[in-house]
Formats: sequence, C-alpha cells, structure tokens
Amino acid sequence: MLELATDRVAEILDWYRGNNPGVLTNLARILNHGRLAGTGRVVILPVDQGFEHGPARSFAPNPPAYDPRYHFRLAIRAGCNAYAAPLGFLEAGATEFAGQIPLILKVNNHDVLQDERDPLGAQTSSVADALRLGCVGIGYTIYPGTAERRLQYEQLAEVARQAKEVGLVVVVWSYPRGSGLSKEGETALDVTAYAAQIAAQLGAHIVKVKLPSAHLEQDAARKVYEKQGVPRETLAERVHHVVQSTFDGRRLVIFSGGAMNENDEGLLSEAQAIRDGGGFGSIVGRNAFQRNEDHAVRLLGQMMEIYGAPPV
Repeated sequence: MLELATDRVAEILDWYRGNNPGVLTNLARILNHGRLAGTGRVVILPVDQGFEHGPARSFAPNPPAYDPRYHFRLAIRAGCNAYAAPLGFLEAGATEFAGQIPLILKVNNHDVLQDERDPLGAQTSSVADALRLGCVGIGYTIYPGTAERRLQYEQLAEVARQAKEVGLVVVVWSYPRGSGLSKEGETALDVTAYAAQIAAQLGAHIVKVKLPSAHLEQDAARKVYEKQGVPRETLAERVHHVVQSTFDGRRLVIFSGGAMNENDEGLLSEAQAIRDGGGFGSIVGRNAFQRNEDHAVRLLGQMMEIYGAPPV
C-alpha cells in the first residue's frame, strides 16, 4: 500500500512541474501528513470563522474553541493534513505546536459588520508572516461575481507570485458572491465550476469551493449544459464536473464543509459523493470545531476513512 500511495503523490506533484522545488516539497508535506498520508486526498481544518462570522457565532456552540490552541490540538489529534487560520490564531499556537502539523496562513479576511452586496476582503498578513510562522502555504479568498473582483484578482496574483518565489503552496477559497448573482446562484453548478477555473487560472495549487447544486445561473451557460447533456443530477456528477473544469482534474480541488450540520450521516454522504466524483477531499471548519472534541475527531476520522485512510 505504501508504494502505491507514494506513486499517487508523485503523480499529483507531476501536475505542478512548472513550480520550483520548494513548492513541490511543501505540497508533498501536505499530501504526506496525517491519516490520509500518501493517498492523494486531504482533509484540512480551516478556522477563519472568528474573523469571518464573529466569535460567538463561531465558538459559542463549543466554548473550548475560543482558545486558538484548541484548533491545533484538534487538527493534530484528528490526523488532518493541514490546519489553516488567520495570523492571530496561528501566532497563538505556532511555537507550542511547531512541526506537528502543516500550517496554512490565511492572508486575507472579511468581516460581516456591514451588510454588503459586493464583499471585499482585506489583506491582513503577508508571505513574510507565513515564512516566520513556518507555514507550508498561504490561503486567499476571492469572490468571483463581486463588483471589486478585479482588485482581488490582481492582489491574489501578486501575493501568489511572492509565495511561489519562496516555495509556499497557494490555496484559494473561491466563493462566488455579489450583486450580479442570486443567492441560489452562489452555489450553482455553472458558477461553481467557473469559480474553480478562475482560481486555477490565477495560479492556485489547491482550490477550495462549495459543493455545487444542480441550479444553472447563467442563461448562456445553461444553453451549453443542456445542449451537451452535462450530467448534473447527482452530487457526485456535479463534483466530477467541477473537478473536470479545474484543468481536467490536474489541480487539487477540495470542497467546503459548509454551515453547521448536526447530521453526521449527511456530512458523510457528502464525503462519499466527493470521493465518487473524483474530488480530492474536504476542508471542514464549523462542522468540526462546533462539535465537542471527541465527536469531531470521530467524525473527521470517518470522513478520512471514506477518502481512503486505514481504520484506526
């Protein structure tokens, strides 16, 4: 099994041949860490919600999660491939947990203190911070469809260039939002696939998107989907199309765990669809840290086993 797993990681790294050895090394560190090491699939714990949604909305359901160190321990205990968070949370634990799990610094963030139809994040940390904290990569959120997307694309292009120069992996959260999209359109299949393509074109090594619905938002796209008979009835079919739209599966595409869902079976069913559709795994935040620690570790472990991790 180890030889086959190593071959899979080597195959994935070959997709990124245009990058320098530092990027490939850090990407390999993610792929070879935790319970899914060597399988080519990943489960990442992201905890940017304190900034993105506010502390009570994020951590009150499980008060130990107010402590930044809690999330390091959870990611390590569960056997995640990596842990991603903004500057403050990583600074609060990077020394204590140095070397125990690959870290991804979320370098831009967005708050909800204003009711805005066209969101725009702010760059809140830097590539230099990521290096100082020993991170393997940086994370950045773009909002395809927002009025100021050009600014985001240009800022991402620059920070991604800086990251790659020093060997860091670039992870892009690509979340369609804005006044030009309906609420249903934010997770429409055509829009989600487009958002994944945009992230890959902007140089992302790992692309994070939400699970797509069967809805088609754009009239011009709908005509093509219907004429070409693009399958979209099942979640696995929709995942397959998003992965296909991301360089025919030659970029790692992972899917958000979404808002808190108390139904474990529903989350595990989604993981099965991601696996069956050729997705590369999950990035699960609230559905992990809003459960108590033992429950979260058990749930993440079940997800990892669906993705190919050996049972404990």
